Amino acid sequence: MSVTVRVPAKVNVQLAVGGARPDGFHDLANVFLAVGLYDEITVTPADALRVTCSGPDAAQVPLDVTNLAARAALALAGRHGLEPAVHIHIAKDIPVAGGMAGGSADGAGALVACDALWGTRTSREELLEICAELGSDVPFSLVGGAALGTGRGEKLTVLEVGGTFHWVFAMADGGLSTPAVFREFDRLGEGARIPEPVASRDLLEALAKGDTGALAAAVSNDLEPAALSLFPELAQTLAAGRAAGALTALVSGSGPTTAFLARDASGAERIAEALRASGTCKSARVAPSPAPGATVVHPGHRDAAGARD
Repeated sequence: MSVTVRVPAKVNVQLAVGGARPDGFHDLANVFLAVGLYDEITVTPADALRVTCSGPDAAQVPLDVTNLAARAALALAGRHGLEPAVHIHIAKDIPVAGGMAGGSADGAGALVACDALWGTRTSREELLEICAELGSDVPFSLVGGAALGTGRGEKLTVLEVGGTFHWVFAMADGGLSTPAVFREFDRLGEGARIPEPVASRDLLEALAKGDTGALAAAVSNDLEPAALSLFPELAQTLAAGRAAGALTALVSGSGPTTAFLARDASGAERIAEALRASGTCKSARVAPSPAPGATVVHPGHRDAAGARD
């Protein structure tokens, strides 16, 4: 008896960052787009909470209660007065520490999987509340598709997407800490007036129309200068992708994964091949968007209905 949930990576097609708040967070206008790279989270009854992981970079994934998947199981069990006696296995395919919300995806996936396994039938609204408690990117991992995140990114407005966008993601040889990138953002902006973050109207229209060229012209990431300051080699990867024909190139979220928008699927394959040959990255992957959020792909509980609206 087990439940498996598939959950996507994300790219931020806009990441507008405000100044630091008194609580240390930053207000954001964060346009998330889920992409077709996935982790799979499988939960099985066990004597006690246990986390295992397989796949690329699995050795970098914490297997204790600092893992968001473990924290999700503890949070859901606590709400329903249950013991979190479950084995959580993460089949990892989203880059670790890559700015693509892999850890957040695992948290959302474990939450949906445990809800199905235990038959707790938690409402979607309550699942999103738990996600927001776990981390700023976790609610979007549950929702998928495209959404505007405000506040610290956890308050979501679902966005329409009028077509398929084809991306290439170049994985760096190394990682970046999201808190470190935000600290560098604050350092670089010290003394400057930082405007309130606002979603780009042109970008939202490009998404709604499925207009690849217009989207390429509108993407932006306020954290990119901070990521490049901490990881200067990324500039070479961005240049290699542009030289290979990418319509635009940007650091994905807090990095160090870099994202390249292609005109079509065949163009994405050509850009990925050129990036692999460039020597500027560890690997390159192709992925379409949008992609669905956390989805049960193998229900193992006869009463499990997953989240309900």
